[in-house]
Amino acid sequence: MKIFKGVIVFTAVVLAVTLLSFSQKKEDKLKEVSVQTSSETKVAYFASGCFWCVEAIFESVNGVEEVISGYAGGHTKNPTYKTIGTGKTGHAESVAVYYNPKKVSFKTLVTVFFGSHDPTTKNGQHPDYGSQYRSIAFYQTPQEKEIIENTIRKLNKEVYKGKIVTEVTKLEKFYPAEEYHQNYERLHPENPYVQRVSIPRLNRFKRKFPELLKKEKN
Repeated sequence: MKIFKGVIVFTAVVLAVTLLSFSQKKEDKLKEVSVQTSSETKVAYFASGCFWCVEAIFESVNGVEEVISGYAGGHTKNPTYKTIGTGKTGHAESVAVYYNPKKVSFKTLVTVFFGSHDPTTKNGQHPDYGSQYRSIAFYQTPQEKEIIENTIRKLNKEVYKGKIVTEVTKLEKFYPAEEYHQNYERLHPENPYVQRVSIPRLNRFKRKFPELLKKEKN
């Protein structure tokens, strides 16, 4: 029975990698961002593991208008999915969260960030490991940095006993990922990784923060 289960898991992983490889060959150019926003829209940036999962989580939050998957936090120009996988670019899979501050605050987005992953795991979120999956809260202003650091102090004291390893980093440049990565969870619900990892992670977040979710459209 154990051997049979192992074969099923191995087959699922191979299928996911094959589908992703096909997508990479089909569309390997970085996405050109064109987001319809209002004059009030602001953008926040986070990294907490696979960006397919993180994008879907923030998309579910009321006040969030759009989320773009991409790369940030590194030292090389124009990173790609293939190059960050080497661990040599310094970049992490990240998201740009376009939000209306009248509906959701930056502080709330920071709460979403810390409440939807394990910030005590260095260089990874199960089942993905490597520097490209590390936890990073990016800031653009001193006020944003203060909010992030205050949140970390509070969580370290009340929840994580000083074990948070999240990087607090000033955003230098965000590179939108390839087109095939955008809205991946929503567009590929049949993907084994999405079924086994992304959807369960999203559902855990929804159960934890029901008051932050967008209302279902009838």
